[in-house]
Amino acid sequence: MLIGELSRRAGVNAHQLRYYEAQGLLEPERGANGYREYDETAVLRVKQIRHLLGAGLSSEDIAYLLPCAVGEAPVLPGCPELLAAMRSRLQRLDQQMAVLAHSRNALADYIDAAERTGSETYPPFDDLVPA
Repeated sequence: MLIGELSRRAGVNAHQLRYYEAQGLLEPERGANGYREYDETAVLRVKQIRHLLGAGLSSEDIAYLLPCAVGEAPVLPGCPELLAAMRSRLQRLDQQMAVLAHSRNALADYIDAAERTGSETYPPFDDLVPA
């Protein structure tokens, strides 16, 4: 099937499919005319990629895990190498969430302080902006 058909059947844009190819996640054949040609397994593979991206895995992580994936969801075997890769990604996500939570709390504190201060201590905004 051509890229447009795969795009329709997998529910993703053609540019995403080209990106997956560039990342080594999809490997289409090339027809005599130079067009990408995908076999039937490409639909399943794209769905697996989408699920793994949705879990927060990077393209690099997925390239490592994908050969072991089974089914659309997909199911991954519990071998030590795969578990280590997934645990590493989970740790990175936890760190990012901690940074975001800290930023959110700091911003909420600034908002709270600004609301407590009130507008009566500041000149009207129009007085601050040059005419």
